[in-house]
Amino acid sequence: MSHVENGLGIVDIIVFALYVAIIIGVGLWVSRDKKGSQKSTEDYFLAGKSLPWWAVGSSLIAANISAEQFIGMSGSGFSIGLAIASYEWMAALTLIIVGKYFLPIFIDKGIYTIPEFVEKRFNKNLKTILAVFWICLYVFVNLTSVLYLGGLALQTILGIPLMYSIIGLALFALAYSIYGGLSAVVWTDVIQVFFLILGGLLTTYMAVDFIGGTDGWFSGLSKMATAAPGHFEMILDQSNPQYMNLPGIAVLIGGLWVANLYYWGFNQYIIQRTLAAKSIAEAQKGIIFAAFLKLLVPFLVVVPGIAAYVITTSPELMSQLGSIATSNVPTLAHADKAYPWLTQFLPVGFKGIVFAALAAAIVSSLASMLNSTATIFTMDIYKEFVGKKAGDHKLVNVGRISAIVALVVACLIAPMLSNLGQAFQYIQEYTGLVSPGILAVFLLGLFWKKTNSKGAVIGVIVSIPFALFLKFMPLNMPFMDQMLYTLLFTMAVIAFTSLSYSDHDDDPKAIALDSSMFATERNFNIAAYVVVIILAVLYSVFW
Repeated sequence: MSHVENGLGIVDIIVFALYVAIIIGVGLWVSRDKKGSQKSTEDYFLAGKSLPWWAVGSSLIAANISAEQFIGMSGSGFSIGLAIASYEWMAALTLIIVGKYFLPIFIDKGIYTIPEFVEKRFNKNLKTILAVFWICLYVFVNLTSVLYLGGLALQTILGIPLMYSIIGLALFALAYSIYGGLSAVVWTDVIQVFFLILGGLLTTYMAVDFIGGTDGWFSGLSKMATAAPGHFEMILDQSNPQYMNLPGIAVLIGGLWVANLYYWGFNQYIIQRTLAAKSIAEAQKGIIFAAFLKLLVPFLVVVPGIAAYVITTSPELMSQLGSIATSNVPTLAHADKAYPWLTQFLPVGFKGIVFAALAAAIVSSLASMLNSTATIFTMDIYKEFVGKKAGDHKLVNVGRISAIVALVVACLIAPMLSNLGQAFQYIQEYTGLVSPGILAVFLLGLFWKKTNSKGAVIGVIVSIPFALFLKFMPLNMPFMDQMLYTLLFTMAVIAFTSLSYSDHDDDPKAIALDSSMFATERNFNIAAYVVVIILAVLYSVFW
């Protein structure tokens, strides 16, 4: 790592080209129509409900890990440290809860989309409100941020202008996902996850090993902990300058649960994979597999950010890198350059693998978001209000066109995000304005039978002004706490309104819950206990 080269060498380009060819080839191969038949909506949007557990789990992680993690979370690792890993480690526990308590209800209802569930439990008006909201969120926040952060990475690594990088990533995702739908996305995700893990581990190993010098990798970890002890604290106290982003114990028992339960339990582009599983048991196995992979993610994306911080703040280490190390050096103001900057120091060949991993993270998430945007638009907007009598062939084509339109809009908006500092924190904070209200509606809708449509609609409507009130009033309140208080306030509003506009009987559309719905296989239970034990050990070590 003492000799540094910018860009990709011939070997790296060959490695990356092979990766692109494999992904597009597999995507097109699984996209082909069965002989003598055309894709049904179930084939296109839910992969024919045929996915095995390992494909479900791999696809969950590939959809989740994107430029937000590789670029954004590494940036937060650079600025904050290991504390940002709570988003990943607490997500492992959240996945177990979703698999045991939420998923059985969704699969029992036989839904395509989360808004469709809202209609079955509440009414069409609320379904439409949330469908429009989710489409806007995916296009204007998720797709744009992934494209921007991915474009930033290509710009930093290869020097390609930002707009060209964004267009290139968009075309790549479009090439293999638009025709085949969820099947193409999921089966290529299995390959993407391999590249994600391999590339992430390579970057982590090389960066830490460089810090260790002749003493090796384990010495590098020790030197990192000595050089930046504050970056290895999981629970931050109020004196920490990053306390407003990660407010102490709230990451364990407070607002982080709002973000995680909303994201993993009621986010279309995540939950869609589990709805496409062969059975509830396969879906739950996939979720446990994903939970174990989530435990690994901070070592792939956060530790490199910390390593970049240690290297850039050490004159001795910087002097070993040569003149090129002074270009695009990450700073606290531009922390999202940390991961792309580290890739400059990888050997020839390895750089191509890591670049493929980065591309895998970006395009797999893009493809997933596009498919879910198309699913919601087609099934909850177009079919409901425009093409009530449209057949499967027409609906599949509408899905493809809507995905292309969403991608074009996101490409036009993405360059406007260039003034962000820590993009990961930005995404969490602004999603957090709306997620508490939606989570409140789902939690009470699922588990409190007196919740009615009037209460749900009013709750969703008042939650956003309340969240904005907490955000912009001079309260100096961490946004995680804002999310928790917004959730509790919204639940109170829903409960009060539901009781006020009813005769206190159960709502006619309430879900009939039975303990047998939540029974899980012995292997699921054992794996869940193992995840909890690992989490307890991690937080004990890095408290």
